[in-house]
Amino acid sequence: MSKCYNTDYAEITKQGTAAMILVIEDDENINGLLCSILKQNGYEVQSVLDGWEGYNKAMANEYSLILMDLMLPLKSGEEILRELRTKKNTPVIVLSAKGAVNNRIELLRLGADDFICKPFDIDEVILRIDAVLRRTEGTPPVLRFKDMKVDKESKRVFVCGSEIICTAMEYAILEMMLSNPNKIFSKRNLFESITGDEYMSDENTMNVHISNLRKKIAKVTEEHYIETVYGMGYRLAN
Repeated sequence: MSKCYNTDYAEITKQGTAAMILVIEDDENINGLLCSILKQNGYEVQSVLDGWEGYNKAMANEYSLILMDLMLPLKSGEEILRELRTKKNTPVIVLSAKGAVNNRIELLRLGADDFICKPFDIDEVILRIDAVLRRTEGTPPVLRFKDMKVDKESKRVFVCGSEIICTAMEYAILEMMLSNPNKIFSKRNLFESITGDEYMSDENTMNVHISNLRKKIAKVTEEHYIETVYGMGYRLAN
């Protein structure tokens, strides 16, 4: 079987660009960890170590999302959020050891889009970022990658012009991956993002779904669409 060159899809290339996230965190180790994980998950990242520089960058540039600590030198996270909201609607997720309910309510009133307590779980941070970006940016009704077309309205998948009949879970996996074309999904991240249920480490469900998708795509084309990143998860194949 050769690669397909259907005239309807031959010109299709990967759509969209990676979201740009600004990290404002004065702890160098946490800052570096967040930047590394975000880049591994397909995001573009800029970072600063103090509130004043963070505020200036946030006001001068257009970011998809800001991930911000509260207890910052030179300018606090609360001050940044309060002043930012007079000019911009950039989504903001706050990371803080201040976990009291009244603190969270006040931050939401100031305009924070979400709140994550320190110490945090990295997978939770990625899930929260994904959720906020989906709410604020949205995705087009038709997603395209190589010779694949995912129609979000009809919930149908086409490869090289031929329809691939998917289960609900298989469709959800493709929609999630095409909506985030540069992201690496761990099995846990992919499962919990789609189902909202807790993922069990010994669960083989995602392996089976990915395997079934690959087999269905392979019936139409030799082109690879989903690749395994060993030790990390899955992503769209370049």
